[in-house]
Amino acid sequence: MSIWSRMADAIAALAKGEGLSAVFEKLRASPDRTVAFAIAVIALGAKMAKADGLVTKDEVVAFREVFLIPPEEEANAARVFNLARQDVAGFDIYARRIKAMYADDDAPLCDLMEGLFHIAMADGQYHRNEDAFLREVSDIFGFDERRFRSIRAQFVTEAERDPYDVLGLEPSASMDEARAAWRKLVRETHPDRMMARGIPEEAIKLAERRMVAINRAWEDIQRSAA
Repeated sequence: MSIWSRMADAIAALAKGEGLSAVFEKLRASPDRTVAFAIAVIALGAKMAKADGLVTKDEVVAFREVFLIPPEEEANAARVFNLARQDVAGFDIYARRIKAMYADDDAPLCDLMEGLFHIAMADGQYHRNEDAFLREVSDIFGFDERRFRSIRAQFVTEAERDPYDVLGLEPSASMDEARAAWRKLVRETHPDRMMARGIPEEAIKLAERRMVAINRAWEDIQRSAA
């Protein structure tokens, strides 16, 4: 059964007019975290797509790239996306609900931020309103400035790219510390590890860009030390 079919209960609640905020509260107690993650990306992605004042075709395509949606499930996915765009609740309310769902487990929240950046950069531009949106979501998730810059550097071409930021290290870190951080991030980015923490199989493509950034950062650090 696909993740979109497993969204049946959530979609039924939405149809009753409960709103996505109420649905997030229900999902908090759900053992199926893949559904929670998918709806979180849909909800915040729909809100962010309007942050620059226009929902473009590229942003819709980017959303489809984050999730592999089979033709027979397109209607369910589109329904949640459209409801999120129409819901009067602010994106900050969504973000706080999502943060509460994952408590102190910030790895899925990092995955979610990467999905949002992918959508933001779909049209090839990083609008200042999108930056403000993503910074506020990052703050709500409890990420510090270095964590935010690390994720942004994976997607925004003109962003400052500090390899130590990408690996979550201080610039004074030793080569041994950098190597250990690189190996740890490679392990955490493996598809099996991502699915174990609730990332749906349909969204594992998110790991590809992160792995490229992690390996590039490690190569840059090695090169600078040579």
